[in-house]
Amino acid sequence: RLKADIWVKAYIRRCQVEGADAVLARRGDADAGAIYIKIARLDGTATVFGPAPAGLDVEREDRRWVPALATPWAPEPDCDAFLARQVDFDPDIWIVAVDDRQGRHFLDDWLATGA
Repeated sequence: RLKADIWVKAYIRRCQVEGADAVLARRGDADAGAIYIKIARLDGTATVFGPAPAGLDVEREDRRWVPALATPWAPEPDCDAFLARQVDFDPDIWIVAVDDRQGRHFLDDWLATGA
């Protein structure tokens, strides 16, 4: 399993290559911090992907993600409040912020099945 800092750098680069603006919004534990990804469509709405719960895609050892919110798109302040609660719960998390008008997340290969 890749260390969190290496995975985040590679993901940000992939987003940028695809034409999206991606930045590290919060640095977490370099080795094993949980990674959250906020996708903002630049229209006031956003969504968040978080680590898949244990047990999903157990045959895969790499990192997996699931939508973290009950709705596909929410007001961006609601997403920010959700992420702030996650930081309060676990100060070692990473947050990557992606701005993409089309709402692309670039996580197709890493989405957990069975979510």
